[in-house]
Amino acid sequence: MAYTLGIDIGTYETKGVLVDDTGHIHAQAARGHKMLVPQPGWAEHRPEENWWGDFVHVCRTILSDSGIDPADIKAVACSAIGPCMLPVDAQGTPLMNGVLYGVDGRAEAEVRELTERIGEEMIIARCGNALTSQSVGPKILWLKRQRPEIYANSAHILTSTSFLVQRLTGEVVIDHFTAASFSPLYDVVTQGWVDDLAPDILPLDKLPRLLWSNEIAGTITEAAAAATGLAVGTPVTAGTIDAAAEAFSVGVDQPGDMMMMYGSTIFIVLRTAARTPDPRIWYAPWLFEGAHTAMAGLATSGTLTHWFRDQFARDLAADAAFPALAEEAASSPPGANGLLMLPYFSGERTPIHDMNAKGAFFGLNLTHSRGDMYRALIEGIAYGTRHVTDTFAETGQSPTRLLAVGGGTKNRLWLQATSDITGIDQMVCEKTSGAAYGDAFLAALAIGAVERAHITDWNPVQDTVRATPDPIYEKHYALFRRLYEQTKDIASELG
Repeated sequence: MAYTLGIDIGTYETKGVLVDDTGHIHAQAARGHKMLVPQPGWAEHRPEENWWGDFVHVCRTILSDSGIDPADIKAVACSAIGPCMLPVDAQGTPLMNGVLYGVDGRAEAEVRELTERIGEEMIIARCGNALTSQSVGPKILWLKRQRPEIYANSAHILTSTSFLVQRLTGEVVIDHFTAASFSPLYDVVTQGWVDDLAPDILPLDKLPRLLWSNEIAGTITEAAAAATGLAVGTPVTAGTIDAAAEAFSVGVDQPGDMMMMYGSTIFIVLRTAARTPDPRIWYAPWLFEGAHTAMAGLATSGTLTHWFRDQFARDLAADAAFPALAEEAASSPPGANGLLMLPYFSGERTPIHDMNAKGAFFGLNLTHSRGDMYRALIEGIAYGTRHVTDTFAETGQSPTRLLAVGGGTKNRLWLQATSDITGIDQMVCEKTSGAAYGDAFLAALAIGAVERAHITDWNPVQDTVRATPDPIYEKHYALFRRLYEQTKDIASELG
């Protein structure tokens, strides 16, 4: 039997799965890690420890637990958080911590400057995306200005997935889906690197070679085999960002398919029939040539539930805290007894793109309980999610079906509140291994062991969460939107 291995590096955890060519999982493993916040508005990982170290650990654990001969693993694919920014030297050694995706807002000044210099209309026409905290180009410019020695010694600028692929194969590559976040260095029309919009950011020969996610980047080297236990010569795909692999893991591949990922952030991927340029959302080519996606992401979601547990549920055992909090929140009615929560604890990404936005509980009085606050937190995330789905609808891109995935799908209260507030039913598939499972399928696809349509056989829909609208949610959603607008100047002045 032929096996494929998929490993995904998330914001707080690395997961891996070993599957056969029918999609059956033979072994899986996970390892947790931390996101570093060296100062407000920054977010980092240690690439040697959190990316490569986790990959090696999870890979070796899976090989040990499964008892599978590494020679029977016919392909490997990986995904990781993205888009990240990591300068490396000529040997592929990281020169600093990896700067994370849109939750890191250190390049706010560069975003403003490049937007003013190039013009937002030109950027959207050529790059498909407005420049935001999600964009890698401004972060490279920040590196050039704030860390000139590191910039000068950089042989390549990688992202998290391309760092892993280089460690495994020696090849410096990046997939088109990820590359689209390197604005203003990637042209979505020509689907190639460009420097005419901002020639001062980086020489293009320091960017990885472009591939599609179903293409083989290279094979496992002797050094990688010694570290991981994989067989020398095993094919490795180009990889992709975790959200794309997670979307594909539940069958998002046709126009109108939408994934809602309940993770440390809410991330949404919508397959579209064509490019839909809009500064409020993101665009990228899909994993395969000739296909398109629109995307959106909140800055903090699952991260907020962890924050709330750590700050307000210290009396509860860690393994029992979330079920207990959910039970307390379920005793609070829809609308959380008149309590609103703005979920902007790390600023916000789509659709407001405001790194100065602040989190808030509003409407507190002496009758409110911890359950009310936790319910308001869940509903606040759901209101932020509806702001995104409403924005998609305004661009003419509403989903024909929505598939939910991620660790947050275990929180039924969160799922139900999101459906009730957005008015959209959600389907949950049989397997919730997420991006790692999508990676394993992409590895099988790259070697011709499966066809794209087979993903629905690998991972069929198991459950549907039906939307049950409530008038209180309509009222509170309108208040949620007003609360941000009426407090954003104060939030900005707070710094």
